[in-house]
Amino acid sequence: MGKLKTILKKAKRNAKMIFYVGNGVECPCCGKKFKKFIDISATRKNAICPNCDSYERHRLLWLFLKNKTTVFSKPQKMLHIAPEPMFQKKFKTMKHLDYISADLDSPLAMVKMDITDIKYPNNTFDMIICNHVLEHIVDEQKALSEIKRVLKPNGQAILQVPVHSDYLQTYEDNSIISEEGRLKAFGQKDHVRIYGLDYADRFKKSDMDIKIIKYCNEFNEADIAKYGLRRDEEIPIATKI
Repeated sequence: MGKLKTILKKAKRNAKMIFYVGNGVECPCCGKKFKKFIDISATRKNAICPNCDSYERHRLLWLFLKNKTTVFSKPQKMLHIAPEPMFQKKFKTMKHLDYISADLDSPLAMVKMDITDIKYPNNTFDMIICNHVLEHIVDEQKALSEIKRVLKPNGQAILQVPVHSDYLQTYEDNSIISEEGRLKAFGQKDHVRIYGLDYADRFKKSDMDIKIIKYCNEFNEADIAKYGLRRDEEIPIATKI
């Protein structure tokens, strides 16, 4: 049954790849070109890569890591929390990286780990990637404290979260514990808050230096369309000082 499932999955992907054959867009994560990316809805078009399943935020982050950091060139120790498959596959092939992925539940991760109790010594990692994770964590400040602890001095953590621009303040209610209640309140059954425009101020409580990088501002409209990016996507970077 497992072999049949794999064959069917591969056939489905191949069919999808054929349907999207073209040169209209390019995914920086996998390097493939297509006539367009897959639409999620009528208001969110060109979102998902037909090959590696990257979303807009993944493609922006990959370009940022490649063009604005030393991740692709300098030996360093990296912790990747809740690893995105398309990233983990690439990072594992980079011989200069001492790479570890971790997650509490995902079978993709190399290590089973709770982000609020990171089982590594102080000052271990040069880089931590922790994207679309904190909205799932009840004790956000404990998680940020642990991230800070295991970062080396001047080490950096990338902390992307979904931000709702129509919320001036983050909405959370720890009394809501049922999946049904969280789905209704936060839009997803495993989310515990909706991050608003104050999210950077919340992260600053960790006593790390927080910078919000509007990297999309460095791209023209042609490149935004080519790579399938969103103008409103931001990259929060925390530096241990």
